Amino acid sequence: MTNSFPDKEPLLRVDGLSVDYGLKGDPLRAIDGVSFELRTGEAVALVGESGSGKTTTAMAIAGLLSPNARVSGGQVHYRGQRLPIDDDAAMRPHRWSETSVVFQGAMNALNPVHRITKQIAEPCILKLGMTRGEATARAIELLELVGIPADRGVAYPHELSGGMRQRVMIAMALACRPSIIVGDEPTTALDVITQAQILKLLRDLRSQLNLALILITHDLSVVAESCDRVMIMYSGRVVEDGTVAEIFAEPKHPYTKLLIASIPNPANGKKMIRPIPGDPPNLVNRPSGCAFHPRCPSTMSVCTTEVPRLGRFGHGRVACHLHPPLQENMVTVHA
Repeated sequence: MTNSFPDKEPLLRVDGLSVDYGLKGDPLRAIDGVSFELRTGEAVALVGESGSGKTTTAMAIAGLLSPNARVSGGQVHYRGQRLPIDDDAAMRPHRWSETSVVFQGAMNALNPVHRITKQIAEPCILKLGMTRGEATARAIELLELVGIPADRGVAYPHELSGGMRQRVMIAMALACRPSIIVGDEPTTALDVITQAQILKLLRDLRSQLNLALILITHDLSVVAESCDRVMIMYSGRVVEDGTVAEIFAEPKHPYTKLLIASIPNPANGKKMIRPIPGDPPNLVNRPSGCAFHPRCPSTMSVCTTEVPRLGRFGHGRVACHLHPPLQENMVTVHA
């Protein structure tokens, strides 16, 4: 873990979180034993291909799993108190006031028949007990905070650009003054320039409001300047975790290396995308041993039979037989 956020008690602690989906009566393990901590003001990126479990992890933390999913193991603690993430009714007081979500499809998430000021004001009325006038004033304040002029508050979602709609989603997420924002691929549907603007907005808001951020993405390139730590997920498990600087400079897991290698680098003349060979695993028939071994260029015999344990390696964590966890007295301290 990074030492940049030395709080004694983490803002959020996830211990051994597992989630199953019902599939024709049989449980399908979507995430398996995910553990991490999040400090006040820290930004952590959950990175992986589609189906890796990153969105399920975040939605479980926020208590927003779909009806056919259930928490099958583990706990989540917020400021030292256990969250009832497996009880929808009990989680309602915690949603949006402690943890809120910025969804990736703003056009689908916003109500098309209500003006945006009304949509931002609604959670303020329901959660904070504000009057309609107080909530409207709060909504206008939030619009200006995310860079939208107050007079645009009377607009309907379809009258705004994609970037402005995403800013409205961020304003809604901030309405009840949460400590943690979950960004579920908030820039996926946007052009490159607008992506950069939204990521800069999230960085500025983090600094201004001391927010913690969980950023879900499949693209490592968007986290380089936006996050403090990166958690790489594959087949429902964490395979590597470290600071952004460590992950980019010295990735340990072969999957992390291939993800980084797939980022086009025009400066070096590498404009072609280098895809990772093979396909992500089918969770119905997950491979034995390390789930990545059918695609891994460094597979050993042990990889096909034993699941590697996620353990500390240097300042981070890695689950790979190429890097067995170091003993406490062998941990290397980097300057």
